[in-house]
Amino acid sequence: MSSQKQDAVRRLAAPDIRARKSSRGQGEAIVCLTAYDAPTAEILDAHCDLLLVGDSVGMVVHGLPNTVGVTLEMMILHGQAVMRGARRAMVVVDMPFGSYEGGKEIAYENCARVMKETGAQAVKLESGPTVPETIAYLVQRGIPVMGHVGLRPQAVLTDGAFKAKGRTDEERLRVLAEAEATADAGAFSIVVEGVAEGLAREITEALDVPTVGIGASAACDGQILVTHDMLGLFDWTPKFVRRYGDLKGEIDRAVAGYAADVRARRFPAEVETYFSKKTA
Repeated sequence: MSSQKQDAVRRLAAPDIRARKSSRGQGEAIVCLTAYDAPTAEILDAHCDLLLVGDSVGMVVHGLPNTVGVTLEMMILHGQAVMRGARRAMVVVDMPFGSYEGGKEIAYENCARVMKETGAQAVKLESGPTVPETIAYLVQRGIPVMGHVGLRPQAVLTDGAFKAKGRTDEERLRVLAEAEATADAGAFSIVVEGVAEGLAREITEALDVPTVGIGASAACDGQILVTHDMLGLFDWTPKFVRRYGDLKGEIDRAVAGYAADVRARRFPAEVETYFSKKTA
């Protein structure tokens, strides 16, 4: 694509996603996936409204046991890569554990760094009880924020495991209150993860900003999945994931074919080989 054509493509931004709030399931749902590198982002860009550079990169790319060990530098590196591949979809970068909980001023410094160094259009914060004040501080200073309620992966050490939320009345009220506070603070949209269908519907109907579900039923205004999960790169995936591909099987078959050809000396063949030019 030429630079002139690239410039002609208008990238989606926070107001575009905010305007996609549907009414009781009416309207076009928001399509979101995670992205961590340039070539994948280029493929996803044609189909998605929003690409999330998720801190899930720590688990699905770097092999970490959870997202707690993800660093700001990792998120910036992957954010830069995704921005090189995506042209139209809005790009949002997850703020990793420890980068925004230490106070709103520290959060602003780290979020501003992410925005400057990646060129992304927004950041995402997991919306614990103390986070809405930080979100309001960031939004007032020009940083678009996506919230995240329900199952919060960065709280896994507190929760003890990745557990669905909202199955008890007490938990339902807490998650609903966090979602409302996040929206009131100025978040342009909110990821709702791992909650009971009734709670996802209640949150979606109560808020005037779009909800993006992951393991939160079709009641949300949009959906997001970890791309590696939906493409079938792992043997196991969570209950809420639908596999749209079998990339692990395809990669295994391709590599097995390559290995067999190398061992049998069928690769490289003449067509894949360079030869010296004949001289007169």
